[in-house]
Amino acid sequence: MGKILGNLNLALLLAVVLLAVTMFGLHGDMMGEGYFSYWLRFFHVLAGILWIGLLYYFNFVQIPTMPKVPAELKGGVSKYIAPEALFWFRWSALATVVLGLLVAETTQGGYVARAFTFEPGFRVIGLGMWLGAIMAANVWFIIWPNQQRALGLKPADDDVKAKSARTAMLGSRTNFVLSLPMLYCMVLQAYLAK
Repeated sequence: MGKILGNLNLALLLAVVLLAVTMFGLHGDMMGEGYFSYWLRFFHVLAGILWIGLLYYFNFVQIPTMPKVPAELKGGVSKYIAPEALFWFRWSALATVVLGLLVAETTQGGYVARAFTFEPGFRVIGLGMWLGAIMAANVWFIIWPNQQRALGLKPADDDVKAKSARTAMLGSRTNFVLSLPMLYCMVLQAYLAK
């Protein structure tokens, strides 16, 4: 078992096999046409956990810890850990939004337009969707371009790198602040739909 869990790809394969066993074991008789929207919701939540989990990692761990890291060790974070974390961060943000929009269009007769225009019955989810969209745009258009300069992935002088690092941090902190009402809206909507 240690060999399987020690290898990320094998551990992922094991997780997928257990997911399939769980899915077919618990709901094999329900897998009809409407089951597709449950799959979308599952992957939307999974992508959201990865996205918001990384957002919280950056805000609770990496940002506060970096000033304490000795200068000779900072390169390990900026060259290896941060670029990899930012890869998963930005793509999970995009996946969360796209899958969320697909969930909204495949349930309740499709409600993206009603949610984004705050029609009665869709105001809570609409606010959550707007916050999620703003946060994803922030990831792609503020945080990521600034992190590229701050980490030296794109050429920039030291002054620009420092300003970019601050801008990226403030963008990340903005998403952290928006994440709590966004998550509240998502959870509350599931309760209201019952």
